[in-house]
Amino acid sequence: MKTLFLIPTPLADDTAPQVLPPQVVAAVAALPYFLVENARTARRFVKSVAPHRVIEDIRFVVIDKDSTDADVKAALAPLAKEGIDAGILSEAGCPGIADPGAALAREAHRQGLRVVPLVGPSSLLLALMASGLNGQQFAFHGYLPIEKAPRVAAIKALEKEAQQRQQSQLFIETPYRNGALFADLLAHLQPGTRLCVAADVTGAGEFIRTMTVSDWKRLPAPELHKIPTVFIIGT
Repeated sequence: MKTLFLIPTPLADDTAPQVLPPQVVAAVAALPYFLVENARTARRFVKSVAPHRVIEDIRFVVIDKDSTDADVKAALAPLAKEGIDAGILSEAGCPGIADPGAALAREAHRQGLRVVPLVGPSSLLLALMASGLNGQQFAFHGYLPIEKAPRVAAIKALEKEAQQRQQSQLFIETPYRNGALFADLLAHLQPGTRLCVAADVTGAGEFIRTMTVSDWKRLPAPELHKIPTVFIIGT
């Protein structure tokens, strides 16, 4: 049975030796075929982890959020036709989690391929682990609406969900809009609601802090502009 490996990548630059276990390095060093979110960064990652490899000898096929079902199916065809294993690489973190790699894993199961997740950093789980918020009941919502009114409505709905279900609510934002989202959270959440901000997770500037909204308002806003950040609402 041919195997599709889900290969985590670092969340922050120059952290591969600290966050990637030997199994990931071994897979990157051996696989002949990668399904990737971005070919350029994937090639750079492979070369950084396995510098002995000749990049021109490796096949890279892009599968991203715009890929069709037919694209996904075609990308997996070499596993059966050529009898090779393949690896999925996302831009950062774990394939399939807030990532288009899920479509590949789903199709691999449909085709009866073996799907193997390898251990590595997930900003969502690391943020939740460090937050002190409920790790038994949680939900990830991806990106909140961009427009002001729908975003405020979503924030209030997530707060209500957190209170009624005692469930941690995780979400993210495009990094250059982090400041606007943080301001809206402080403006529209209740004072006693707990908010975790987890920025640059595993990076040199890692910042993870959980406080009530009223306590956040007493401090200068953290520097979040263009820094990958996970936000968590809890009780």
